[in-house]
Amino acid sequence: MGSIIVNPKNAIDVQDKFIIPGLWDMHIHIEGQDLVEDNLALFPVFIAYGITTVRDMASDLGEQVLSWREDIAQNKLLGPQIFTAGRKLEGINSIWKGDLEIANEVELEQMLDKLDAYNVDLVKITENTLAGPLFLKSVQESKKRGYKVSGHVPLDLTIGELVEAGFSSIEHASYILRLGSDETKTVEQLRSKEITKGEANAYYNSHFNQDTAILAYKNLGRSNIAITPTLIGGKQLAYLDEDNHSKDDFLDYLTNRFTSNYQWRIDRMKTDTPEQKQSRKDHYNLIAQQLPYLQEAGIKILAGSDAAALNTFVYPALALHQEMELFEKAGLTPIQILQSATINGAELMGTLSTMATIDINKQADMLILNSNPLLDIKSTQDIYAVINNGQYYNREYLDLMLHLAKQKKKELDMQRN
Repeated sequence: MGSIIVNPKNAIDVQDKFIIPGLWDMHIHIEGQDLVEDNLALFPVFIAYGITTVRDMASDLGEQVLSWREDIAQNKLLGPQIFTAGRKLEGINSIWKGDLEIANEVELEQMLDKLDAYNVDLVKITENTLAGPLFLKSVQESKKRGYKVSGHVPLDLTIGELVEAGFSSIEHASYILRLGSDETKTVEQLRSKEITKGEANAYYNSHFNQDTAILAYKNLGRSNIAITPTLIGGKQLAYLDEDNHSKDDFLDYLTNRFTSNYQWRIDRMKTDTPEQKQSRKDHYNLIAQQLPYLQEAGIKILAGSDAAALNTFVYPALALHQEMELFEKAGLTPIQILQSATINGAELMGTLSTMATIDINKQADMLILNSNPLLDIKSTQDIYAVINNGQYYNREYLDLMLHLAKQKKKELDMQRN
């Protein structure tokens, strides 16, 4: 555990500064078999942006990320502390690369054995081709083995069923909109084949009632479920017609190979009509409007960006700050937002006794800021210095990290050309 030993010779002058715990990004994907060097070059950028801990939500680089997790823990590699799901559970012939695909309970146990051997920090489950009954069994069996279980919400399961089975966190607040209508009836109709998945989605989109949702949130708040909203990805896509991001400064850190992955989502939206573009914006704004209601219901909100090569213009490190700004715009207070990016994540991962607050005998991860984040959450970007696992980095050193990251991007692009 990193600690700071301060004496008069090496004391840090923080007069007129503001100190907060290091930030946690609770949903990223370190991904891409052809992006190993590209991802590695971004680790110091996380530190320079004040993000000292990340939760990697599985990818095709699962084993590599597990190796990096250990190297960072042993101070062999500079980067944020990593909690990782390694590889996620899915159904057969999923669209996602590198999943652990299962067709039955025997294969489920085999894949959980593999995750045990990997010593993952949590289990991630998604629903591209994984049917509800096996999805639910995956939650139950993962929970039995002592894992935190996070993921998506299948159309043929209710959120309540997942919570009862032992789900720890719902990834993406878009799923919560189901609670604004009769989710139980819709799931029953889907299971009995009275309606299709397309009809179920259409029903949820057209029958949302805010009062119904608020009541459901209050019921959900009695459980220990947490929610990672991941607003920034939806916002970037919804408003792409107003900002194509071609002049974003952060592109200086991302290789051409990395950003080439953005194009698939852009191409998918090229034929959108004006009505479809407006519908996308309305959908994003409805999701964002739910955050104060979720907070009031006592549901723990986790700040997570979903930064990944496959997520268009959701930039590693920077996106967490943008996510927090969206939280503030949605109506959360700065202190609630800071909690979502610090203690809430540590509480979920069971490490609050050693991390995520500034206290004696805790891991020394903290930001020293020039301005007060309780007045404006953008102050988390006004960084004077970062302490990562007890190591102090002043502004000059942080700027050097960023400069080297830009240089590495240029080198990799040149090598590949």
